[in-house]
Amino acid sequence: MAKFWWRNSQRTLFLPYELARDLELHYQNVLFIVFRLMGFYTRVEYHTSQGRADLVLQTESYVYVMEFKLDGTAEEALRQIEEKNYALPFASDPRKLFKVGVNFSNAVRGIERWVVG
Repeated sequence: MAKFWWRNSQRTLFLPYELARDLELHYQNVLFIVFRLMGFYTRVEYHTSQGRADLVLQTESYVYVMEFKLDGTAEEALRQIEEKNYALPFASDPRKLFKVGVNFSNAVRGIERWVVG
């Protein structure tokens, strides 16, 4: 089983992947709720033939395909959107498409960085 770890001055904590994934889901759920309350059509874990995009937000003029990482990099998240073709279902959609990679940080307890491709 893959493990994540954090080190502080007193001890090292090994966190199983499932628990780390739950922390990422916390941030995903917060964004989902905010976008829904703002009235946007939003889907989480949007299934494609090669995986699941963490969040897809659609407006009248735009489609945002988002991938989230926890204590990774926004560039890794954007690369995953590209490598797994998460935006492919919207290729023929006339709306403008944005691919957004987001990194959440436990250290800052929020969004550390995002990139748009």
